[in-house]
Amino acid sequence: MSRKAWGGRFSTPTNELVEAFSESISFDARLANVDVRGSKAHARMLASVGLLTDDEAASIQTALDEILGEIERGELPFRNELEDIHMHIESRLIEKLGDVGRKLHTGRSRNDQVSTDLKLYVRDAIDQVDELLEELQRAFVSRGETDADVILPGYTHLQRAQPVLAPHYWLAYCEKFQRDRDRLADARRRVNISPLGSAALAGTTLPIDREKTAEALEFEAIAANSLDVSSDRDYLIEFTFALSLIAAHLSTWAEEWILWNTTEFGFLTLPDAYTTGSSIMPQKKNPDVLELIRGKTARVMGAVSQLLVLVKGLPLAYNRDLQEDKLAMFDAHDTAVACLQLAPHIVANAQLNVDRINARLEDGYLDATALMEYLIGKGVPMRTGHGTVGKLVALCESKSCRLAELSLDELQDACDLIEEDVYSILGTRNAVAALTSYGSGGREPVMSQLAAWREKLGM
Repeated sequence: MSRKAWGGRFSTPTNELVEAFSESISFDARLANVDVRGSKAHARMLASVGLLTDDEAASIQTALDEILGEIERGELPFRNELEDIHMHIESRLIEKLGDVGRKLHTGRSRNDQVSTDLKLYVRDAIDQVDELLEELQRAFVSRGETDADVILPGYTHLQRAQPVLAPHYWLAYCEKFQRDRDRLADARRRVNISPLGSAALAGTTLPIDREKTAEALEFEAIAANSLDVSSDRDYLIEFTFALSLIAAHLSTWAEEWILWNTTEFGFLTLPDAYTTGSSIMPQKKNPDVLELIRGKTARVMGAVSQLLVLVKGLPLAYNRDLQEDKLAMFDAHDTAVACLQLAPHIVANAQLNVDRINARLEDGYLDATALMEYLIGKGVPMRTGHGTVGKLVALCESKSCRLAELSLDELQDACDLIEEDVYSILGTRNAVAALTSYGSGGREPVMSQLAAWREKLGM
């Protein structure tokens, strides 16, 4: 039992099945880098308050760098009996330095050590995801000029509703991903609070300097309640929830482009490099990458429930259940990153089938709302105008024609306030041109927003 950090209390070894059941080295080895960062800062602090000599602190930091190199090169074997990455590093440190290595854990517990490592990891992960989201925004914005003259139908209930410029679609996703970035930035503030020095749950009698380690690790503040620190996994849940909304937005985009890629829609051609074929049907070009993005988002969303269920029944402070928190967060993070790494390339290289889109652009009475608002401008109450245009659409359906193809007499039979100028807003292109409100899908507001996004992203 001498190899166990807690072995002094026990006289018989741990059962081998328990060793295998309780290990976490198989998934927490990825914390090696942040564990070394935290331990080096802790060693410097211990030296500053006289709990280590400067030479001891220096030798510990050098040895920790060497151990990290061994881990990265695959030279340090992982063993179940050492449980986790933290004990592997500490055990190797003691092998190298003897009693000096045994001093490193002074003034801390694995509880606050693990929490510190996780916060450092999540902080880095947030920064990584934010960069990937920005790259995806850039991909959408970069399409703006190329697609500036393309008009697409906007849908509600998957029924054609009103027309918008294609870049209005692209910027809608930019807005969604910006909210994701804002959520991550807000979550980062709560992540960036140092738990180090809280020890097991009650703090320590030793003269440690928590402010010093917080500053060294670039935390903005220190946690104020040691009991809370040992049980707190809010930051993991919040980060994973932020990932789940990113996943939801990715899934919406993937679903839309899967539909647009079908023969029935025909709006979009996906790049060959991000599609696959069929093993039996030689003509097939399947949107498998988008389908997998849509499918993998379920794993990210599921991780939120996994974490919430994990913590819902735990009393203060630390419980071993919390070892399971990493699996959910790591998988959610890995999955979101994998999707975000692919998405910008698909966005940048997909092609709108402009001829196919234009061939059906007048289908669906996309100018009906513009006609209703024309009537409002003539003094017709909104609900009256709504009913009038509904009757005109029914007339068009009976005649198999479009609103713009109705004669002035037919239009005036429905409402005598209609004049010749009505034809300036009828037809899909005229209806788009008439959209001028801030944030709408017309040319002027869309081009204004596109310019604002280019400036925002430094493009």
